[in-house]
Amino acid sequence: MEWDSSIEFAPVILMFKDPDRVFCVRTAKEAANALIKEFPTDDGEEFLLAIKLCLDVIEGKADPEQLRAAIIRVADEAGVTAIAVLN
Repeated sequence: MEWDSSIEFAPVILMFKDPDRVFCVRTAKEAANALIKEFPTDDGEEFLLAIKLCLDVIEGKADPEQLRAAIIRVADEAGVTAIAVLN
């Protein structure tokens, strides 16, 4: 199986309560790293959907824009500020 981890989507900036924790997410790999390593919670319906979409995008089974929308929803679910940047 060949994974395409370079597919980019319009950036989403994630701002956590600590002002030193700001992340810009543009790829499925960046999204997975932010979700697994940075999010204050690792459960919730939106969190689990976003994790699955990371893998689906990498495998070419889902559109990157679906993942971008999921990142915004999971941020809302977790109380993380998400700024959606438009290209």
